[in-house]
Amino acid sequence: MTVRYLVEGRVQGVGFRHFVFRRATSLGLGGWVRNLSDGRVEIVAAGPARNLELLEAALATGPPHATVTGVEKLDTSDEIDNHNRFIIR
Repeated sequence: MTVRYLVEGRVQGVGFRHFVFRRATSLGLGGWVRNLSDGRVEIVAAGPARNLELLEAALATGPPHATVTGVEKLDTSDEIDNHNRFIIR
């Protein structure tokens, strides 16, 4: 299963991408995370549904200096090059 998340709030410049990288890697997910020019963070992650749910719960909180005001979950058909690897773009 592959899911795309858009996270808004104070999520850039606070270690959010590294937080997502560490969490996704610990859950064995593949995919990527990147900052968007509009201030949001975009995540595309692939793996078991339960692990994606755990990632989504973590995104709602974020790291200590972040303030998450919204997490949008979108189904996606994006192909992940390597389902066993998560990267920061």
